[in-house]
Amino acid sequence: MDFSVEAIKTDYWMPGDSYLDRILNAVNGRISDGDLIVVSEKALSICEGLVIDESKIKPSLLAYLIARFWMRIIWGYFLGRICHLKRENIERLRKYPVREGAAHKEVALKYAGFLHALMWGSEGGIDGSNLPYAYVSLPLKNPQNIAERIKQHIENKTGRRIAVMIIDTDKTYSIGGLHFTHRPKPLKGIYTLFGFIAYVVGRALRLKRRSTPLALAGAEIDINLALDIAEAVNKAMGSGAGLTVWDMAERFGVDLSGVTLNMLKSVKHKPIAIVRFGGKGKILGSHKI
Repeated sequence: MDFSVEAIKTDYWMPGDSYLDRILNAVNGRISDGDLIVVSEKALSICEGLVIDESKIKPSLLAYLIARFWMRIIWGYFLGRICHLKRENIERLRKYPVREGAAHKEVALKYAGFLHALMWGSEGGIDGSNLPYAYVSLPLKNPQNIAERIKQHIENKTGRRIAVMIIDTDKTYSIGGLHFTHRPKPLKGIYTLFGFIAYVVGRALRLKRRSTPLALAGAEIDINLALDIAEAVNKAMGSGAGLTVWDMAERFGVDLSGVTLNMLKSVKHKPIAIVRFGGKGKILGSHKI
């Protein structure tokens, strides 16, 4: 199915902001019946206050072991190569910061679990990119409810019949009709498999990978199309200040916890996109496409 993507630039979203008002202000006057509004989970998590200051976290012995041994040695010399990571990321992993990394792994252990904590980044949807200082965001607790709330609010305020999708940059891997990810709570039809193991398998086998849809309200879309939309939208949105905390720090010439809020506000952020479908592909109500 043909579709087009318009990513919308907004100011940086802050904890306590109304994501309903943010999204309405961004799309009002731009949308038509049958459009799909796609929103980045990261921006929603920030508005919901799902952020943690890792500088205040006291790491456990297990977290230190993961940071010092597992990350530097196992990922830096073995899994990084198996997963075909970029050379620069492998070098970064070999120098993985022990104190800050252990605090991050402690958060991952507490909120995502052991198998997710063994990921080299975005452990269970926990992410520090595009956040200042030592803050990280947690994944949404119930993305489907939030998607439904956004849909109802936009329809009530604009009179347009639309659908809403929430996506994450973490990848879903596909082989035949099987779609799996290391990311918890993906859209129905995508399976979460064994924490970091899903990532290793998908990357090692070079399976087709696309960004992960987490929730969909107002339509029933074939899972392959949903994945194609999520990937296209992710590319249109871009990575803001950087794809990883390392990229972000290098961009501004500071250490890993030295990125300030003003630095982030100086960068273009596109947390919302409008997807428009051609021909008979309009999404209305629970129409299946």
